[in-house]
Amino acid sequence: MRTRKPLRPAAVAKNLAALLLTGLFIFPVYWMVSSSLKPQQEILTKDPVFVFTPTFENYTTATGVDLFWTYVTNSLLVTVGAVILALLVALAASFAIARMKFKGRKGIVLIVMMAQMAPWEVMVIAMYMIARDGDMLNSIPLLTMIYFVMVLPFTIWTLRGFIAAVPVELEEAAQIDGCTRGQAFRKVIFPLLAPGLMSTSLFGFITAWNEFAMVLVLNKDKEAQTLTRWLTQFQTAFGNDWGATMAASALFSLPVLVVFLFLQRKAVGGMTAGAVKG
Repeated sequence: MRTRKPLRPAAVAKNLAALLLTGLFIFPVYWMVSSSLKPQQEILTKDPVFVFTPTFENYTTATGVDLFWTYVTNSLLVTVGAVILALLVALAASFAIARMKFKGRKGIVLIVMMAQMAPWEVMVIAMYMIARDGDMLNSIPLLTMIYFVMVLPFTIWTLRGFIAAVPVELEEAAQIDGCTRGQAFRKVIFPLLAPGLMSTSLFGFITAWNEFAMVLVLNKDKEAQTLTRWLTQFQTAFGNDWGATMAASALFSLPVLVVFLFLQRKAVGGMTAGAVKG
């Protein structure tokens, strides 16, 4: 029988450090979910309560807010709409940048990088003035277009790397067999872009889903607001309703978790491949 080698101190230290980091990341999520299931009096106690009788009263309070399903619908519309638009535009733009040689190509890549690094919050005042002068305040389509522009630079940059990683010989072979350039892209390159499409969809969804500043400034009408504004509605004259706030936060995180679990196999490869190729 083979004897197991004793663990080296360095390996033990790495494992312990990994466990510690994992615990640091998981504990806030655990505390959010556990607090959402606690009665209000046990949330505000001086000493933390780890053993309690779960209650769904906080979830009832959170989902019982007026226009809750309107907020859900608006969030899904602007997020999914922005991601789909970004994917459609970015596919064409990233293909042109990765495959075609034209004057100003490097400048366009630099502009895309600068747009990705720029904080969009600095544009809030300008966006508000444009929306006000154009009579477009409280507009779901305008919010969708803004989120689309916010997601687009990252989508172009990542998909460019994936397209550049596909050997050009595959495209040329398809054209020799009689395909046009568009057909070669659709039948050869596009199926190989699944990891890139999944990873960019995931990051785009998270970016648009979590955005708060734009909807706070542009959409004052409650019927045009999203779930990020819903999260701020649990303040009373006596303070914050922390149980409802935690329940709302848990519900707000659920769609992102579902999307991640659905896309994770393709997205994990995309996170490391698309950003470094080309």
